[in-house]
Amino acid sequence: MAVTMAELAQALDARLWGDGSIRVTGAAEPASVAPVGPEGGLLATAMSPKYADHLQPGSIAILAEGMAPEAYGLVAAIFAPRPRLVMAGLTRAFDQGPDIAPGIHPTAVIDATARIGAGAAIGPFVVIGAGVTLGEGARIGAHVSIGRNARIGALALIHPGVRIGHDVIAGDRLIVQPGAVIGGDGFSFVTPEESGIEEIRRTLGSRAQVKAQHWTRIHSIGAVELGDDVEIGANTTIDRGTIRATRIGSGTKIDNLVQVAHNVVVGQDCLLCSQVGIAGSSRLGDRVVLAGQVGVNDNITIGDDVIAGGSTKIFTRVPAGRVILGNPAVKMETQLEIQKAVRRLPRVAEQLSKLQETVTRLLEKG
Repeated sequence: MAVTMAELAQALDARLWGDGSIRVTGAAEPASVAPVGPEGGLLATAMSPKYADHLQPGSIAILAEGMAPEAYGLVAAIFAPRPRLVMAGLTRAFDQGPDIAPGIHPTAVIDATARIGAGAAIGPFVVIGAGVTLGEGARIGAHVSIGRNARIGALALIHPGVRIGHDVIAGDRLIVQPGAVIGGDGFSFVTPEESGIEEIRRTLGSRAQVKAQHWTRIHSIGAVELGDDVEIGANTTIDRGTIRATRIGSGTKIDNLVQVAHNVVVGQDCLLCSQVGIAGSSRLGDRVVLAGQVGVNDNITIGDDVIAGGSTKIFTRVPAGRVILGNPAVKMETQLEIQKAVRRLPRVAEQLSKLQETVTRLLEKG
């Protein structure tokens, strides 16, 4: 794929400087970009001075407003008023996506009752169960399995090795990265008598008697429901509900290696970063951001627009709009004060030891 600098600037709604007829064949970091040739060249992503130092004269680049293309000897440049937003458009323009051939591969196994939308592409060794509905323009990579009665919207992109369970419902433009599992059973078990877990929750740690216990499965007969424009990362797992569905709101983006347990409800436009774990029946509002390794206890509510910093552990309800950090989670400014106090502890301990020695000497003299 190749476009001209002028066409790319127009597509990105960005300002062009220099020769707009130069063809852009792709994008790369500045150190990897050579001067343009007769067929055009790569566009250097140099949206701050520290990256622009590696630009070569005669090349083309995308710069931040206020940078001077003449100073770097460029022949053409595109200015990014909001660099990361322009990067989104730039990468979209050159992303060819996975290699999924049009049509249905002869090794695919598709139940006769499945309904496949127009223009769908289905790769090798895909298995599609009874009653499945696949929307128009969907692309399904190799070795994907889709269980009975699942409904996948239009323009879905399901990468190789994904497992989608029975009765899962997904909206339009779903993207699922390799190895993700949507609709596995929830981790839900019960004992005939009060379990040790229930006892220590009730008593806050003390146990009257330790005795043998045997776990009985609570089956997962709910489903998983995903809104429009949901993205799910590699090796992420979203469990089906016990009775009602586990739900992910429209526009939510989920990173790799995230665990969403049974009955969880996640609102719209949330970001769940890598290694987040959300325990059963918790509810997240809209636009919640959970950074890497955040843990969420079961049966709690997190309000709209909450942001949790990395490795935060959330055990209780969080009101809307709060920024939290730490284990256990507290307001971020409180956690920063706690960290400052912890760093001072060795000095405080030393001062206390000297004070004790002084008091002891005074008492001996007195």
